[in-house]
Amino acid sequence: MVIDKNKIEQAIRLFLEGIGEDPNREGLRDTPKRVAKMWEEFESYREMNMTIFEEVGSYDEMVVVRDIQFYSLCEHHLLPFFGKAHVAYIPDKKVCGLSKIVRVVNKFSYRPQVQERLTAEIAEYLEKELQPKGVAVVMEAVHLCMAMRGVRNPESITVTSKLTGRFLECQKTREEFLNLINSHKKM
Repeated sequence: MVIDKNKIEQAIRLFLEGIGEDPNREGLRDTPKRVAKMWEEFESYREMNMTIFEEVGSYDEMVVVRDIQFYSLCEHHLLPFFGKAHVAYIPDKKVCGLSKIVRVVNKFSYRPQVQERLTAEIAEYLEKELQPKGVAVVMEAVHLCMAMRGVRNPESITVTSKLTGRFLECQKTREEFLNLINSHKKM
């Protein structure tokens, strides 16, 4: 996707005028440029190379990366939602660099999004790239569109999950994953 910084800047100027602000006042003068630059940065997260290793020996147990901080924007109100993602997979001849799991979360979160689709996209991408025995993704988030407007409930946390393969089919595997992400032992 190509970011059109000029269109973003024009849109932000119009938005500021639309809410009765003067886009030329000191505090807002550079805001259109800042917003365009922010979206350019967000776009850079979409580009990534998935490093995959096929020599994993006999390792066939769960790989879990938990408490991955993420940020996204509700596509309905363009307000942030943010929280933690917990991602696991069971290798079947392929593993990826652990940092790539975090990059996959970023790849799909830095855009206008809904949490349900975000959760599914992460799982589906890992399923396609790694062809594992199963993938599990659980995301917990605070949505500012619910906290600062509408129902104004800042304490609510939305939890979504997507399970495939063994995580979906085997209750014991699913329970192991849930126990691992819920054990809050600090290292």
